[in-house]
Amino acid sequence: LLAAPLAAAAQQAGKIHRIGVLGNENNPPWDGFRRGLRDLGYVDGRNLSIEWRWSEGKPDRFPGLATEVVALKPDVIVASGTQATRAAKRATSTIPIVMTTSSYPDKIGLADSLSRPGGNVTGLSNVGPELSGKKLELLKEIAPKASRVAVLFNPASEVEPLAVRELSAAAPAVGVEIQSVEVRSPDDFSAA
Repeated sequence: LLAAPLAAAAQQAGKIHRIGVLGNENNPPWDGFRRGLRDLGYVDGRNLSIEWRWSEGKPDRFPGLATEVVALKPDVIVASGTQATRAAKRATSTIPIVMTTSSYPDKIGLADSLSRPGGNVTGLSNVGPELSGKKLELLKEIAPKASRVAVLFNPASEVEPLAVRELSAAAPAVGVEIQSVEVRSPDDFSAA
C-alpha cells in the first residue's frame, strides 16, 4: 500500500504535459509563467512541452495560430487577452483554455458568468463594474479638482465601449463628467 503512491508518481513522471500558449509577444510576464511552472516541478523539455505562438501585434493572426495550437493537441491552452481567448474558444470546445486576462468575458460570450464560467474557458478578468468607480475615486484623490475625465477608446473594440459605459455610470457619484473620445487607430491619437 505504501508503494502505490510512489508507483503512481513514477508513472506521472514519464508523462510529457503539453501547453499551448497564444499571446501577442514573448515579454517579461511570460518569464514569471515559466518560473511558476518550474517552481511546481514542470520543466520545459523534461516533463513539459510548451508550444508558443505569438501574433506579433497582429490580432488578425490569432485564429490561424489558435488552429495550429489545437492541432498539436495540448493538455491546456493559455491565452493572453480577449482576442487570443476568443480565437482559442472558436478553435476548440474540448481543450481547456485558461485566459491570463480578459475584459468582460461574461458579457462578450467567453464565459457564462464570472462565478460559473461554464464551457472550456476559465481564468482572470481585469475589469468589473465596481472597479470603474474605484478608478475614478483614486483619480479624484490624486486630482481633487478634476471635474472632467477624457477617456480614449476604440468603438470597434468589443470591450472598450463597455468600459466607457461603466465609467460614465460611475462618474456622477464621484463628481466627474466623462468625455469619451474615439480613437480607431494609432494615427488618431494626436488629434484625440
